[in-house]
Amino acid sequence: MTPSETPTTAPSLIVTKLRILHTCLNVSDLDRSIKFYTAHLGLRLTNRHEIKQNNAEIAFLNDESGGAIELTHWRDKKILNEGDNFDHIAFGVHDVVGAVERLKAQGVVIAMEPFSLQGATSKIAFIMDPDGNWLELIQTP
Repeated sequence: MTPSETPTTAPSLIVTKLRILHTCLNVSDLDRSIKFYTAHLGLRLTNRHEIKQNNAEIAFLNDESGGAIELTHWRDKKILNEGDNFDHIAFGVHDVVGAVERLKAQGVVIAMEPFSLQGATSKIAFIMDPDGNWLELIQTP
């Protein structure tokens, strides 16, 4: 299929409504990165918290339209090499368990089965695209 033959709308294979929630970047200094994205790009810090089970701290920054980035500081990772900064893109789905079952049946690589982080109420899972990029599925209302 050539680019001109690529369909503009794909059939809904996992959910009826899928929306991009955020893109995650790994950072070496969370405070410095938050300052950069707020002071220079006008994003607003909306949430910052520890993920103890991963030895990480994350921060979410939003633009005026609600678009978001997640900044992740992995405490065990002292050096970020070029190319290590992209982490994942997150998609909201209504039923993460059902989405993973359908994707698995279609041969999609499931990187992490559905689970909840400690203290969280939502379920998440990770799949991989054909190039090995991680895609997060977050169950949303």
